[in-house]
Amino acid sequence: MRSKDWFSFLAQSAARRVGSSYAFITCCVITGVWLLTGPIFHWSDTWQLIINTLTNIVSLLMLFLIQNTQNREMTATQLKLDEIIRSLQGAHNVFLNLEDLGEEDLERIRERYSELALRARQRAQLGHKDTGTPTVEIELPEGFAARCSPTRPT
Repeated sequence: MRSKDWFSFLAQSAARRVGSSYAFITCCVITGVWLLTGPIFHWSDTWQLIINTLTNIVSLLMLFLIQNTQNREMTATQLKLDEIIRSLQGAHNVFLNLEDLGEEDLERIRERYSELALRARQRAQLGHKDTGTPTVEIELPEGFAARCSPTRPT
């Protein structure tokens, strides 16, 4: 098993376990035991250091676990959206794998869609339909303009 596969398996397994009610109850019990032992240890610095160290270690490990889980879920969601775009007749295929574009390119495309939404709202206020597939022109990062209009059956 490759190290990437091993880590992915470990992260998925840990995420399932850590996200369970049993993990929450375990944390509550550990905290309760720690609080109950406070008077025994006279609320000492060592007593406080134990819980601080434990929570810092768990928090650091959880950071990587959560990030791995979010990355995997985000990738799966993007692939599902790409499949929907690919399979819909009339969808703009230039938007496949859009998440790989830079911030400036994404912002430029977002601005184009904001303009489209504003025009649709203005038309809706005048009583016009807000449905349809208007043409949207965007400039792709490679520097050439692409005309994104859905293909209509002839």
